[in-house]
Amino acid sequence: MNATSLRAARTALRDTAPLVHCLTNTVVQTITANALLAVGAAPAMVDEPKEAAEFAAIASAVLVNVGTVHERTAEAMLLAARSAGTAGTPWVLDPVAVGGLGFRTGVAAELADIGPTVVRGNASEVMALAGAGAGGRGVDSTAAADDALEAAAVLARRTGGVVAVSGAVDLITDGVRTVRVGGGDQLLTRTTGAGCALGALVAAYLAVTDDPLTGAVAAHAHVALAASAAARRAPGPGSFAIAWIDALDALTADDLAEADVRTVA
Repeated sequence: MNATSLRAARTALRDTAPLVHCLTNTVVQTITANALLAVGAAPAMVDEPKEAAEFAAIASAVLVNVGTVHERTAEAMLLAARSAGTAGTPWVLDPVAVGGLGFRTGVAAELADIGPTVVRGNASEVMALAGAGAGGRGVDSTAAADDALEAAAVLARRTGGVVAVSGAVDLITDGVRTVRVGGGDQLLTRTTGAGCALGALVAAYLAVTDDPLTGAVAAHAHVALAASAAARRAPGPGSFAIAWIDALDALTADDLAEADVRTVA
């Protein structure tokens, strides 16, 4: 992982405007769409089962977020994930609040078996999906990113993809290589939908990079740098949310190349 690959990823995202198919939490659709537009991608929210598979096959990338899952959207998610796999479309699984609730945990496990390109979640979610924990407190993690290192590596090898664990310092692994991404700000945790939007940005970067680890790292670095910039201008979570979207838009390829990214294995 180096500055050149991060710079190239940011440039490619701006130049190609990938279409990101989001099957996501209904609470966060607006901030997710705005975040995608800010970084230069194109969002689409298609969760009708009769359309999901068809759209996943033509999209640049797919996000499957189980935040407000119910029977109809679970069907659409599974159809979209299978279609993405068949079409070779990169896709992200965000296992929101898995572990504590049986239905969503079962759906997320079935999705993981399909083989997501990236699993992105907090430490408790990743550990629960890997079978190494019982989940957190709703959407909040009760574990630190480093606590999930072993579980993340196991899950990455099982799915054949990348696992990204969000925390004060993000941890991203493909089961062999491990990268830490620093930066960000505590105000991100007080902004509704910031984590879910991150999953969508991971999908956007996957669409423009050949290496899923690079794509996941670029997305996390982009979010962290924008959060640091927004926090310097915003005194609280309301103004921060607006400033963060502006900072996502303003971040350049050279800015991304300066991210706090460290390969540790």
